[in-house]
Amino acid sequence: MIAETLTGPPISWFDLSPLLILLGAALVLLVAASLTPRWPRGLYAAFSATAAGATMVMGFVLWDDVTDQGARTLVGDAITLDAFSMFATIAIAVTVLLASLVTDDYLRREQMDGPEVYALYLTAAIGGITMAMANDLIVLFLGLEVLSISFYVLAASHRRRIESQEAGIKYFVLGGFSSAFFLYGIALIYGGTGHTRYDEIVGAVNGIVPTERKDALVLAGVALLLVGLAFKVSAVPFHFWTPDVYQGAPTPVTAFMASAGKIGAFAAMLRVLTQALPNWRDDWRPVVWVIAVATLVIGSILAVVQTNVKRMLAYSSISHAGFILVGVEAAGHAAGEADPGRGVSASLLYLLLYAVLVLGTFAIVTVVGRTGDSQTDLAAFRGLGRTRPALALAMTVLLLAQAGVPLTSGFVAKFGVIEAAVDERSYAIAIIAMLASVIAAFLYLRIMISMWITDAEAGDDAREAVRVSLSSGIAIVLAVGFTLLVGVAPGWIVSAAENATTIARSALP
Repeated sequence: MIAETLTGPPISWFDLSPLLILLGAALVLLVAASLTPRWPRGLYAAFSATAAGATMVMGFVLWDDVTDQGARTLVGDAITLDAFSMFATIAIAVTVLLASLVTDDYLRREQMDGPEVYALYLTAAIGGITMAMANDLIVLFLGLEVLSISFYVLAASHRRRIESQEAGIKYFVLGGFSSAFFLYGIALIYGGTGHTRYDEIVGAVNGIVPTERKDALVLAGVALLLVGLAFKVSAVPFHFWTPDVYQGAPTPVTAFMASAGKIGAFAAMLRVLTQALPNWRDDWRPVVWVIAVATLVIGSILAVVQTNVKRMLAYSSISHAGFILVGVEAAGHAAGEADPGRGVSASLLYLLLYAVLVLGTFAIVTVVGRTGDSQTDLAAFRGLGRTRPALALAMTVLLLAQAGVPLTSGFVAKFGVIEAAVDERSYAIAIIAMLASVIAAFLYLRIMISMWITDAEAGDDAREAVRVSLSSGIAIVLAVGFTLLVGVAPGWIVSAAENATTIARSALP
């Protein structure tokens, strides 16, 4: 009787099409692949990449629709459809496409070819997109858990490498703690405001006399939310899992975690802080400032003392998280105001450009890792410029971009967040970010020296030859091409990021 009286919210299936495409593809991979003989070589990766491409197309279609019709909420106002969420959706779809291409040759080389990894890529993408679209803290938590569980399994997916098993269990244990912090934060915010929806949190606070507000509960909740999100983005001091997990996980999985994971977590952080908690911006912004500075300095300094390239890039990823946090701090100055400033758009732009950069870089590390995925130290790159000059040149371009050299996408990304900080007169953090970039450049120089200058040693000729498959080659070419294109002509992508921020404001209360 009760069930007959319940009515669910209206659902616009077309507006949810990016999520439905990914979900349908994941189900096909798991169900159809289990009921049919092994698919032809490369078909699992092609199917996953096609699903990602279709998601990108629908992301552009919905973005155009939002531009014409305006932003709107879906499924009982639980999620938001706006250009901000579509920008994140397209960026995550790009990571799935490139990661699928890189993973294809890796799995066959390691004799692990199957649909499971690709299905987990798709479910992780669903979680990341849900985090970016969430208009409710409960929905955000569900997206976070879908993303996290997929990553736990992916990190441990190489069953013949003890390092992979170790990475999976470390990530699982520490990730469980961070999820608990996050959930407690939601509970405290609910206790202080009586709501979990972003717009209702703002409305409840604005409608209460300041002396009657339960700010202590909300501030404690904000602190715990920041802990959970900072863990996902590898921000100091919640970064300890990153080097071990990045080194132990299969290299294509590491690339995917470093890109898709950051996009989902930072998109959620930006939306929560600027749309749900703008009334407490003077409280959380100094915390973000301190975390950003610590992340920049510690990530850059510890990166230069590593000898394993995957650990180097892990600390580099921490440093890049610090740069994005510079954009988040800048966004905090204008949180809740009609003019969003440059902080949000600069952070979104950095996320997309860094995602392509890190995927291309790890694609080359995957190739150089050879069978067993164990040759990832600096010695493995020794002489690469002589044996595979094209591959070494591609790696050089991507490393220079990560260092922020002009005429690359990395320069555009770093310039954007530093400019956003300067616009808000956060001069100190802008100067620290520039100094951290100089320190981190030494890390990338070490890898380039190993490839181009270091002399060959006895036994180098006996190593397994570096082989670049067609799918990996396509991924590397796409990453390098995009990096140079944006570096030379950045206007179109900068405008897209600014457009995403502007249109997103129409969904605010």
